[in-house]
Amino acid sequence: MTKKPAAETRATTIAKDQLKSIIERVERLIEEKKTISDDISDVYAEAKGNGFDVKALRAIVKLRKLDPIEREAEEAILETYMQALGML
Repeated sequence: MTKKPAAETRATTIAKDQLKSIIERVERLIEEKKTISDDISDVYAEAKGNGFDVKALRAIVKLRKLDPIEREAEEAILETYMQALGML
């Protein structure tokens, strides 16, 4: 059985430590993401309990993420389609 050089062993140990650190960070972030997702669901449930339409709230949140030009374009396309379908 041959021994690995000390530098290779040290490099391997460092790589393993880095890999473990990355995996643990991702796992923590996934858990935080789940917690935040649960919190968002709770807020929507509260809004629903107060009589708000959750679908409308989600649509508004989606639109507010867009920059004004993108939002205007999306609204114009939606209005055009609705007019074509006789919905307006």
